[in-house]
Amino acid sequence: MLFALICRDKAGDGLARRMATRPAHLDYLAGLGATVRCGGALLDAEGKQPVGSLLIVEAPDLEGARAIAAADPYAHADVFESVEIVPWRQAAGSVTL
Repeated sequence: MLFALICRDKAGDGLARRMATRPAHLDYLAGLGATVRCGGALLDAEGKQPVGSLLIVEAPDLEGARAIAAADPYAHADVFESVEIVPWRQAAGSVTL
């Protein structure tokens, strides 16, 4: 089953925490292999600064998707103000890693 993880950074030092933790976050995602279907930063209105993350992940159920989110170094570094996890179904397009 696929899930969308919609993560919004904290105001203030969220960006600094994100940038400091980014290498560990990318290593974590790489270690998940094909579990991560696609992902990337949500950007501000100017399209320049990250303000969050969007990940599409495969997990057996909602609890599995929550476990993926909870183990992310960004979660441990307290980057996010909120994390929404919802079931997702691809209806168009093609995504390759």
